Amino acid sequence: MLILFDHSTPRGLRRLMAGHTVHTAEERGWHRLANGLLTARAAEGGYELLISADQSIRYQQNLAGRRIDILILMRND
Repeated sequence: MLILFDHSTPRGLRRLMAGHTVHTAEERGWHRLANGLLTARAAEGGYELLISADQSIRYQQNLAGRRIDILILMRND
């Protein structure tokens, strides 16, 4: 599975993703993108999952029709 971490995702979580390809928004040069654009770029880039600790993503954009799953962490520690 191709996974993208946004800027709020704890980097240590990457160790638990063995067997998956994980990139960060920063590595991709997308760390300054607003959530809507980040989600769109990730979907266009073939990412299957976006992991974030940003609780407000669901209120900031319309996620209907996007071909990417989003996992919102309750905390970022």
